[in-house]
Amino acid sequence: MSMWRKPLGVITLSGAVLGAAVLGVNVFHDTQFAQAEQQVNAARQDLAVVEDSSTVYRDIHRVVEPSVVEIQVTKTVHHAGTPIPPGFERFFHQFGGEGGGQGQFNIPMNPGDQGNDDQSSPDQGSVRETGTGSGVIMEESGGYGYILTNNHVAGGASQMVVTLSDGRVIKNAELVGADPKTDLAVVKIKADHLIPATWGDSSQLESGDHILAFGAPFGYVGSMTHGIVSALHRQAGILGNDGYENFIQVDAPINPGNSGGPLVNLKGQVVGVNTAIASSSGAFSGIGFAIPSEEARPIYDQLKSSGKISRGWLGVEIQSVSANTDAAENEGYHDTTGVMIHGVLHDSPSASQLHPGDIVTKLNGHSLADASELRNAVAVEAPGAKINLTVFRDGKTEEVSVKLGQQPSDLNSLASMNGGPAESNSVGRLGVKLENLNSDLAQQYGLSNGAGVVVTSVDPNSTAAQAGISEGDEITAINGHEVHTAADAQKAMAKADLTTGARLQITNRQGTEMVFVKAAK
Repeated sequence: MSMWRKPLGVITLSGAVLGAAVLGVNVFHDTQFAQAEQQVNAARQDLAVVEDSSTVYRDIHRVVEPSVVEIQVTKTVHHAGTPIPPGFERFFHQFGGEGGGQGQFNIPMNPGDQGNDDQSSPDQGSVRETGTGSGVIMEESGGYGYILTNNHVAGGASQMVVTLSDGRVIKNAELVGADPKTDLAVVKIKADHLIPATWGDSSQLESGDHILAFGAPFGYVGSMTHGIVSALHRQAGILGNDGYENFIQVDAPINPGNSGGPLVNLKGQVVGVNTAIASSSGAFSGIGFAIPSEEARPIYDQLKSSGKISRGWLGVEIQSVSANTDAAENEGYHDTTGVMIHGVLHDSPSASQLHPGDIVTKLNGHSLADASELRNAVAVEAPGAKINLTVFRDGKTEEVSVKLGQQPSDLNSLASMNGGPAESNSVGRLGVKLENLNSDLAQQYGLSNGAGVVVTSVDPNSTAAQAGISEGDEITAINGHEVHTAADAQKAMAKADLTTGARLQITNRQGTEMVFVKAAK
């Protein structure tokens, strides 16, 4: 018996030691987390009443650094994709693929890193690439952490590994959802002892405000740089025609690997997501761009809850008043701000509420400077939401309520309603042939069968063609006056003062639009 007791005693003792070791590790992690959390809370209290500027940056780093992560990504890149315009970089540090790592994102390599993880897929236009970006933990719930980052970092990833600020490496991170139109994405990790960042209000920012940029440039997790807000409401043209751009321009040094990291204010609150730099070399040159938190937060909430984005939709074609002041003045509107309704789609939410020539000056009481502001504001509203528009129409201001529809998944599938200024002295010299609308023409061109004037031919070299007038267009009004026959149209144009311009309201298969015609001086 005794010969078995001794080994058993050893085994029992070993088990006790192992249990103590495991318990010790857990206690260590709990203690470490409690200390870190205490530091963050103490720093947040300091920032709330900060007076000594020499301690501000240290406190901000203590507050934000625990929330910043590095994201290592593997994805298949289709090099036939749309490149970023020259001079702009999304600072996702990419080092795999053909062409020395330039790839789809056109990002310079980390100096000294010559890796080439080129594993060609059956589609010879695609390669498997790896790279690193940044992210910020915005929420902890149910044993999971939720990270906000860029779509061009995490979108389409086949594998992601997240490194936390305390050195922990979390494998098998999961993409919850991504939105290419705003270049945002949400990633989920299974982890405890996380310290989320807090949201700030980017609408309170002004040019000259101090800001700080965090991220993992070149793999250095938690790096912090500082600068000021250089400008607000920047359009950089890097997200394509369907993208929603309203960037904060900053001069805080930002480098490859910073994509998806947080931009914070002096209270350590997230007011933006670092996204791109303007650069001819790929290195920081003084101009960086961040997505404002007022746009990022609702996208984050939708992606986290449903994994996709549903946007409000008016169903109109719009133009900034500042881009066509002649047409606005012809309407009796003498300001340079606001948004002109250029066209309205049939069966759209705005079909009976808005008309070509309307000028929208406010949405829900907030003034609109240009078309991008209206477009962005509508997009963040939920389908089905009612919005109130202040509209200048027929020389006076009206309030119009519209119930938004859901934005189609592919706006490009909708036919474009083109129109613009043209030179003309009369209907005849526009280069069009007009006929009274009848049942045969209505059937041929898909128009309602009633009184009206239809364009049956257009000289391809005429000013009408340049203005976007096409065969099958129905002219329904000239300068706000309805026309029912070709003779009516001729008389209306004869009375129009084309030195200031004339407005032609046109209806076709797609909807109703306005074409502004002005004689050359």
